[in-house]
Amino acid sequence: MARDALVTCLLILLFLFILDVRHVSADGTKVERATAPGDFIIGGIFPLHEDVDRENATFEPHLLPCIRFEGRRLVKLLGMINAIETVNKSPPLKDLNITLGYHILDSCSDVGTALRATADFMQTNCSSSACVQPVVAVIGASHSETSIAMARLLTLKMIPQISYSSTAVILSDKIRYPAFMRTVPNDKHQTAAMASLLSTYGWNWVGIITTDGNYGQSALDHFVSQASLKGICVAFKSVLPQSVSSQDVSTAIRLTAETILKNPKVQVIVSFVKPTHMTDLLLELQGQVLRAGQSMESMKRVWVASDSWSTSGSLKGNLTLEDIGHVVGFIFKSDELSSFNEYLSRLEAAGPESAGDNSFFQEFYMSLKSSKGTGVSELISKAVTKLREYAYADTILRVELAVSAIAQAVASICRNRDCKTPVAVQPWEVLKALRMHEFKLRGKTYKFNSEGDINLGYDVIMWRSERGYIEVHDVVSEYQPHNNSFTDTNSNTTQHLHHLKHIISKCSNSCIPGEFKKTAEGQHTCCYECINCTENYYSNNTDMDQCLSCDVDTEWSHQGSSSCNRKALLFFSWHDGFAIVLVAFCVLGIIFTLLVSALFLHQRETPVVKASGGPLSQAILFSLVISYISAMMFVGRPNRYQCKARQVLFGISFTLCVSCILVKTLQILLAFQFNPELQRVLRRLYQPYVVVSICVSLQVAICITWLVLKSPFNTTIRLQTTLLEDCHEGSYLAFGVMLGYIAVLALVCFICAFKGRKLPQHYNEAKFITFSMLLYLISWLLFVPVYVTTSGVYLPAVEMVVILISNYGILSCHFFPKCYVILFKKEQNTKSAFRKNLYEFSSKNKDSKSVPEGSVSEKQSSGIPSIVSASSLSSPTADPLSPVDLTDWEDWTSRTSLYRGTTKRHCLRRSSSL
Repeated sequence: MARDALVTCLLILLFLFILDVRHVSADGTKVERATAPGDFIIGGIFPLHEDVDRENATFEPHLLPCIRFEGRRLVKLLGMINAIETVNKSPPLKDLNITLGYHILDSCSDVGTALRATADFMQTNCSSSACVQPVVAVIGASHSETSIAMARLLTLKMIPQISYSSTAVILSDKIRYPAFMRTVPNDKHQTAAMASLLSTYGWNWVGIITTDGNYGQSALDHFVSQASLKGICVAFKSVLPQSVSSQDVSTAIRLTAETILKNPKVQVIVSFVKPTHMTDLLLELQGQVLRAGQSMESMKRVWVASDSWSTSGSLKGNLTLEDIGHVVGFIFKSDELSSFNEYLSRLEAAGPESAGDNSFFQEFYMSLKSSKGTGVSELISKAVTKLREYAYADTILRVELAVSAIAQAVASICRNRDCKTPVAVQPWEVLKALRMHEFKLRGKTYKFNSEGDINLGYDVIMWRSERGYIEVHDVVSEYQPHNNSFTDTNSNTTQHLHHLKHIISKCSNSCIPGEFKKTAEGQHTCCYECINCTENYYSNNTDMDQCLSCDVDTEWSHQGSSSCNRKALLFFSWHDGFAIVLVAFCVLGIIFTLLVSALFLHQRETPVVKASGGPLSQAILFSLVISYISAMMFVGRPNRYQCKARQVLFGISFTLCVSCILVKTLQILLAFQFNPELQRVLRRLYQPYVVVSICVSLQVAICITWLVLKSPFNTTIRLQTTLLEDCHEGSYLAFGVMLGYIAVLALVCFICAFKGRKLPQHYNEAKFITFSMLLYLISWLLFVPVYVTTSGVYLPAVEMVVILISNYGILSCHFFPKCYVILFKKEQNTKSAFRKNLYEFSSKNKDSKSVPEGSVSEKQSSGIPSIVSASSLSSPTADPLSPVDLTDWEDWTSRTSLYRGTTKRHCLRRSSSL
């Protein structure tokens, strides 16, 4: 057994000796590299070590030794080697009988080391034993700081540089970096994707952690810019040293952990740091939580990982995903790994000889040597297994794209020339071909854009824990840069991402609809208080910066409303209960009026009908019908014709009615009240139809002037919550003149009727005229203040009620008593009853003293109210408007011969006046 173990050790030492193919630099330091010959050499820069040892730094320039070898980073290097070997066998190069070689160096994650390697690539005038063949292009570096430094140097000779992971936006500047290209999109797209993700899930209070190099500063600036456009606030910014071996790293990480724990409302943190930084930070968080005696829940966060560490799932220490929280990462688009897996299988089958001129395998195998093993084959098998675990499809694809682009650019040049001669192709020619031509990989066509980038978008991954192992390859969504949107890839994995919506990362609670955000001066816009929207303003979404205004012409809203309400359209509708009652009274009034008119026409030869004015009574009834109709026009949705017609119809119709009543009143006064001298003058001027025509004509003139100059119109009154459709009278002066004119006529009627209230009792209607005109005047006097001070949907009803009162007052006082006599007191509706009434009236005045004629009316006795106008004092068969038949009067006076001479002469003078 001891002999077998000794043999195994010797074989391993021999294997490692074979792999020790490091070259010696000018200062005697061994430089690890991987090389292969070819007609054209492609340089490669990969950060296989995390840093360089600066403890023994001196003023003398020298190459610093690399420390902290990372075996997982070897995958990128092997991906480049496999891609070069694959294209050498492909038709474009094979047909031209040319091959590509490689010269790969380690940057050790240090800018100075990378610049030394770049200078090594650019050597041209040296012996073959002291330097390598010049390169036509360089693939690398990984970190943006390193790529920026290399790009400045490579630009001097326009050597094309293609990076597989440097994403700083500044590298897209083709004025400063004309030879730089990359197979990944720049951070402008990644930060936009992150901001969109945060906005989608409502996380507007976040922290950000970056490094102090160009990459970190560029990512920070662009993320803050993109976040502000989405309304996302950065609660804190923590910048860590770029070098993981810096003395300030531990302090910066400690302060960052304290900042995170002091901001419990910040549940989402965006990180653009290296995997080592993240490991140290998470361990520091765990330590501070445990030292403070807090629950591990207090350190859980949603970590939004950039491409720099999103696939580094091998966190050191005893941390689990349950302690970390949730990790949502962005990675570049990937492809299948069949070609690379076949390459690893060939490495495993070939044994030690498969490594070739690649010194980086020595360190990788040395890192695995401490593990238990029994032989070289098992060691190689273990190494290949590890490499399969470290192989990420997105990383391999980016390296393969760079190699394919260079290979096809060289092929396009060599089709037109002999490329076997030394320096047959210049690097700047390759650069031109790269920028101008498309290239293909596995059947897909790619091309560098104007910024030198290949933007394929991003895959969104979410870490998950499976049996204590962190799985980082679950793609849950895809991001399309052209429209800034996400597309779900798999419902089974996407649901884990959607479950994060319950996590709240906000400075202030969301303002619900109906509220808006009010930010205090000097605070973040994400820290605010919620204020209710005022009346006629609303907010229909959460966290609105300001309330939206309702259209006050048609909408309204309460305080704190989330929407606007349509203003209800109001008018005095036909369906309104009050309107129905008023319309019913109008219809009933029309029916009563028509029945009375029919009755009077049928009884037109009777004394009662003649006493009521004959044709004038029909004119009054006709005017009442029109007045009722005009009242009904106050109901319904107003229109301009309705507004113009309703007041005019009422004004003219009621003027006709009052004019006819005025004529009847004047007849009474002419018969009994005026002195003989005045009576003779008025008898010559008195023409009933002329008086009615003149009175109505004046009202018609008033209404026409009103309609012509400023006619009524329909209008919409905008109230707080309603729209009131109503009629505007156009000119309230004209409206007042129209009503005032009717009032003047009614007042004259009232005065005249009051003077004749003591006429013969059974046929005396002066008292009824007095009462009806008094009712009219009182109702319209009350209407004026009510109309002026009232507004709303029932304003038309006010005038409608007054019109109905006026109409029913006239109908009840003037016609219903006469109808009662005609129908139920027929004995009083005869010529003999009429003469008897006159006789009784004369007999009562038989013993009275002789008085001046002008005061006779004052001496008349009062009696029971009854009906009649002055025309009833004429012959019952005579026309009510014709002069009185003197034969009847002489017959009457002969039967009253007991009168004294003075009284007799007085009565004869009255008869003559009639």
